Amino acid sequence: MDDLGSVLNSLVLVGVVAALAPVIVALLPGPRVPQLVVLIIGGIVLGPHVLGLSDPGVLTLIANIGLGLVFLLAGYELDPALFRERAGRLALTGWVITVVLAAGSVGVLAALGLVRAFVPVALALTTTALGTLLPILREHDLLAGQFGRYVLAAGAVGELLPILGIALFLGTQSQFVAILSVASVGVLALVLSIAPRLARGNRIGQIVKEGEHATSQTTLRFSIVLLLFLLAVAAEFGLDVVLGAFLAGMVLRRWAPGDAHALEEKLDAVGYGFFIPVFFVVSGMTLDLRSIVEAPLRLVLFFVLLLVVRGLPALVIYRRALPMTQRLQMMFITATSLPLLVALSEIGLRNGTMLAENAAALVGAGVLSVIFYPAIAVAIGARRAGRDSVDPTRAAPADTPTPDEPRDDPSAT
Repeated sequence: MDDLGSVLNSLVLVGVVAALAPVIVALLPGPRVPQLVVLIIGGIVLGPHVLGLSDPGVLTLIANIGLGLVFLLAGYELDPALFRERAGRLALTGWVITVVLAAGSVGVLAALGLVRAFVPVALALTTTALGTLLPILREHDLLAGQFGRYVLAAGAVGELLPILGIALFLGTQSQFVAILSVASVGVLALVLSIAPRLARGNRIGQIVKEGEHATSQTTLRFSIVLLLFLLAVAAEFGLDVVLGAFLAGMVLRRWAPGDAHALEEKLDAVGYGFFIPVFFVVSGMTLDLRSIVEAPLRLVLFFVLLLVVRGLPALVIYRRALPMTQRLQMMFITATSLPLLVALSEIGLRNGTMLAENAAALVGAGVLSVIFYPAIAVAIGARRAGRDSVDPTRAAPADTPTPDEPRDDPSAT
């Protein structure tokens, strides 16, 4: 009963933070900060390093499900057809350049004795928080038109490929076994995406469709089962659970029986209504403030490196596809990262390869990136919109280059 009481007390406090977050965001002056920033700060205040009112350990399972839903929703947004388009090819090219820059930067830091875990830190600098960015991007209409496809492709690559890197290089198994495990989970996900089509048109398919908006909520329940199943399979294979969650989202996009839009809204409600806020509050509780205070320059260093290594290549990669304004927006959007930084820090600390101060600095840099980088991207877009409204002759379609820049040639590579 004491354990149950501890869990319930912690959940009550987390629930209060989650409920107050949108109110606090609305009352704060100036540009709106993302709610998850308030959730993380609330977790810091509740956690052992400040007030000590809540124990993050008792909420680990719920937080992991929240982390899974972050990546499930990101995987759900990903259209595999993007990778056959120019947006996908440019996103892959940009990520490869980012990997080279990350390897060089971390190599210098390792030579200076500032980094002990080369692989997790290098991978951290190649990530993009697509799942975290989605609410912000939707709210400011940054997913519309061709620009939205470039953003989604870059965000998907910045999540999927680092996740595969985690599975291959940071797992508990040998690299060959890890490759087989990733391939096996991928094949399983493909089979699961095809299997429900066999039920369409028969009695089972009809039952599922009839119950999707009733109290049985059949499609939502099957979606949650799919998520939990792939999380469990990934964990059983020794892979990070975020891989299973991302694959679950991709499977759901193909599976999506009945009303796909309604299913997405229900997953948003379940995720953002409860589990995802718990994940971000618990992330705040586990943030090692003492390490950040003792080595603040590390946080600043990683914050800048996220922009230079992950964001800066966008200015070059998209020079023939997007006008300068949108390239600047893309730079700050792709440099935003957090959930994978949390996952990589936990892995590095768990296997003893990452310094505690670097783990804290990476997560802290991710928090700062979520606070500042999307806000700057939105401000850049608002400034351009303001100029265009004052001088309509300067206006250009949102997803096309300005007259003085090269136009997007679909045949270009």
